[in-house]
Amino acid sequence: MWRKFRPVIGSQVLATTIIASIAAWIAGLHGAISAVLGGLISIIAGLVFVLLTARYKVRSAGEVLLVAFKAEAAKLFLAISLLWLVLALYQDVVVAGLIGSFVVSILIFSMALFAGDKT
Repeated sequence: MWRKFRPVIGSQVLATTIIASIAAWIAGLHGAISAVLGGLISIIAGLVFVLLTARYKVRSAGEVLLVAFKAEAAKLFLAISLLWLVLALYQDVVVAGLIGSFVVSILIFSMALFAGDKT
């Protein structure tokens, strides 16, 4: 499981770094911080998804779907909660940087579904 997600998480970190650099150039320090926070929210939520799915040994397609739905619900709840927390507490947030980085990072996470399993 980890082998499949490791390159995706690395891609999320790279994309977050690039977006933070662009946000720093456009909006300064707070733009960069906002972009990093957006990427981190997605990365943390994705790691929770991986942890929850990796701890179960499923034996049927129904169990796979149940575990995947539970992990996705936890990921979604955590992501929304962290976004709300950042928007509520960070007075100088640059919303475009935060949401832009978050969305790109979430889209990159979905690439794991298409990553081949080389075992």
